[in-house]
Amino acid sequence: MTTLIMHPQNKEQLTALKAVAKALKVSVETSPYDPEFVAIVKKASKSGNYTEVDPKDVWGSLNLK
Repeated sequence: MTTLIMHPQNKEQLTALKAVAKALKVSVETSPYDPEFVAIVKKASKSGNYTEVDPKDVWGSLNLK
């Protein structure tokens, strides 16, 4: 199946696109991130190549204190 990516310019367009998709029973998936970036993050997560950061101690989590 083909993936169609649309970039509505305002909320009105977004609402209209979602309504059309719902009427046609087409699934809608939204992501605020670029698909290429998401793929890189998922790959790093699978390989264990990432660092968890404690939001209460960012510098300490990164050993930068």
